[in-house]
Amino acid sequence: MATAAYLTGRKRYQRPQGILWSNNAGTLTSGIYVPNGYEVGADVPEGTDPNLIDQFLILSDDNRGEMGFTPQRIEQRQRTINGRMRSYHIADKMTISFSWNLLPSRSFFQNAEFDPTTGISPYQNITQEFTSDGGAGGVEILDWYNNHPGPFWMYLAYDKYSNFGDDNAAFGHLAQYNEIIQVYFADFNYSVVKRGGNNFDLWNISVTLEEV
Repeated sequence: MATAAYLTGRKRYQRPQGILWSNNAGTLTSGIYVPNGYEVGADVPEGTDPNLIDQFLILSDDNRGEMGFTPQRIEQRQRTINGRMRSYHIADKMTISFSWNLLPSRSFFQNAEFDPTTGISPYQNITQEFTSDGGAGGVEILDWYNNHPGPFWMYLAYDKYSNFGDDNAAFGHLAQYNEIIQVYFADFNYSVVKRGGNNFDLWNISVTLEEV
């Protein structure tokens, strides 16, 4: 099962990978958002409940472009009899887009077999791991898209301390996932840019998601 320690073991650098996709909203444990269940590619114990397997996917930051946020304000506007505009605000929804250039088609040379406690793969070396941070490669991302015609959850790690309040403690959440949004795929496309020899191909991928 994913824990705060597991997510710490999965991140390669000071901060976690910027994007995580999950089948659930997870739980807030000691101020840290943690998805429920096991990651895609985890070495799960025998007899594990199938509903807990392949529950989330950590995306690679390798050659990933900026995360673009486009807010959509849903409202009804009309002018009153004196000519002033009146607005009935319903909700604000977000469209998020990002892309990768020359992303390896696979993250490891075979199933990563992430340790379910530490988040460490036995194949984390230069000849067996193809994304620098162990995040999902092109095929894993495409598989998630194919298996999710409906909504899922997206965890984001970027500086938005206001999600945790307005006191000084709110500034201490930079090194964790700090925003969770339920989304649909709005657009997805990929191209195989270069075919490798006997290890992996290089893909370009672009994704657009709309908040539920």
